Amino acid sequence: MNAGVQLNALDPNSLGDLKRLARTDGQSDQALRAAAKQFEALFVQMVMKSMRDATPSGGLLDSEQGKLFQGLLDQQLSLNMAQGKGTGLAETLYRQLGGKAAGGALEALDTGNAGPSAGFDLANVVRRAAIPAARMPAAESAAGALAALSQGAGALAITGTPRGDSGAVDDITAVAERAALQARLSDAIRSAREATGALSTRAKSFVADVWPHAVEASRKTGIPPQFMVAQAALETGWGERQLRQADGSPSYNLFNIKAGSSWGGRTVNVSATEYANGRAYSEPSNFRAYGSYAESFADYARLLSSSPRYAAVLGQRDADGFARGLQQAGYATDPMYADKLARIIGGSTLRNALASAA
Repeated sequence: MNAGVQLNALDPNSLGDLKRLARTDGQSDQALRAAAKQFEALFVQMVMKSMRDATPSGGLLDSEQGKLFQGLLDQQLSLNMAQGKGTGLAETLYRQLGGKAAGGALEALDTGNAGPSAGFDLANVVRRAAIPAARMPAAESAAGALAALSQGAGALAITGTPRGDSGAVDDITAVAERAALQARLSDAIRSAREATGALSTRAKSFVADVWPHAVEASRKTGIPPQFMVAQAALETGWGERQLRQADGSPSYNLFNIKAGSSWGGRTVNVSATEYANGRAYSEPSNFRAYGSYAESFADYARLLSSSPRYAAVLGQRDADGFARGLQQAGYATDPMYADKLARIIGGSTLRNALASAA
């Protein structure tokens, strides 16, 4: 959506750009940011309406017609504010859905990270943060949030303080507000559902491809296969963003394990996002390359089984325990890695994909 174009709050087709964007790439940063701005616009409008209702009226210049146009103006102002810098709510929602902050990487959280300073030698398993895959379940979360918000927004549009004796003016205002809100919300919800459907198809295909190899790795590590499938999904965006060679051929590196000095196999060089002292930065890195998904899972199982630092992860049957164990062992430098992994393990996207693969 073009941020330089101000939308008309009363135009039912004002979200046409968002609909088209969701159909072409519902998981892109642009689509996530546009949906977040719609949330903020509704929130700002609710705040402004509450402020107007709480303000004493009845002056010589007050009239029912003035209140009607004031409400329409507030509605447009809230949309304009959200399309600009806004209150910060849209940016927060955008990052919660997994989007990148301005500058190309997620804004780091000051929660520290498990790197060399924490006493771990990451020479062989320096990790890039699993940013792309964290966005994949965003459409599913957005759909539920939009549905909940639409109920509250609809109730707001048809309720409020009676404005004088002119019931007709009140009805016109309520109808205008309700029509505008419902049109915008319906389009946003439809777009989110379309993106969710595309994600479900990708997830089912990905799980079907890797499930047999996850089962084999589970026999060697004692880790439930669905936990490893979830981690592979987090690392590669359900297979859509796995590391690739310069010619576009796949590396089959599902767990983004870096090639250290002890690795004698093929490699792939990419720019990786790392975290130091809670802040993200990019650096060129060499990652291991395999000939198949089976080799990737076998190497992952060998890595966890042979390193003492992952002793608490082996045989872990609790999803949170598995995710936290990897984080504490220094598997990833992303401070939010464990939270992202736990959400995918417990999410409906993985659950539905596993049911289809069974």
